[in-house]
Amino acid sequence: EVQLVESGGGLVQAGGSLRLSCAASGFTFDDYAIEWFRQVPGKEREEVACISGIDGVTYYAESVEGRFTISSEDAKNTVYLQMNSLGPEDTAVYYCAAEEGRRCIEEGTGLRTWGQGTQVTVSS
Repeated sequence: EVQLVESGGGLVQAGGSLRLSCAASGFTFDDYAIEWFRQVPGKEREEVACISGIDGVTYYAESVEGRFTISSEDAKNTVYLQMNSLGPEDTAVYYCAAEEGRRCIEEGTGLRTWGQGTQVTVSS
């Protein structure tokens, strides 16, 4: 059973940094991509980053390109999202997801398992 647990959210000042973690279990990493999404009330979830398990290929949304970095530590079965130069527009609940058969820059299956989410709040 695929399980994902996010952590690392909190309150940070504008211009600051935060690192989110996604601890994964129950699957072979090479067969999945791990993705970070964010959502604010009343809006659709936005995919902000993706990392492919098979080859490490990454994807970033234009809104976070150059500020966020996704990485993985396979020994810990954990994916991180390093967020720098944060602004109030980055305030959201952040979710990680494992998508079967995804390579980030290619279309996957659309079959995702979601974590519970972690709140990120950026103050002015």
